[in-house]
Amino acid sequence: MRIDKYLWCIRVFKTRTMATTHCKEGKVYVADSVVKPAREVKVGEEIVIRKGAIRFSWKVTDLPKSRVGAALVGDYALETTAPEELEKLEMIRLAQKDILHRPGRPTKKDRRDWENYFK
Repeated sequence: MRIDKYLWCIRVFKTRTMATTHCKEGKVYVADSVVKPAREVKVGEEIVIRKGAIRFSWKVTDLPKSRVGAALVGDYALETTAPEELEKLEMIRLAQKDILHRPGRPTKKDRRDWENYFK
C-alpha cells in the first residue's frame, strides 16, 4: 500500500491530497529518510510525520483495505509519539486558546506576537 494512502486510511490526514502534499514537501520520514508518496509501506516500519513544530510517529501493525473508522485505527497503527512532543503540542494549544479567546478581532500586534512565539 502506498504511504500517502496508508496515512489517509488510518486518519492521520483528512484527505489523500493532504497526505500526498506532506510527502512531496518532505515532511514524512521512514527510517530517518524522506519518502515519496508512492513508497510502499511494510508492517513493522516506523513512520514519522512533521506537522508544524511537532513530530508525530506511528508504527505500522497491519495494512487496511480501505479507510477505517476512528475506533479501528489502533488495529492498524500504534502511535509512538514521544511524550516531549505531546507536551509541546499541549503548550501550543494553550497558547492558541489564550490568543483566540481575546475579545474582538486580533490586531497586527497580536499576529506578530503569534508568529514570533513559534519561531
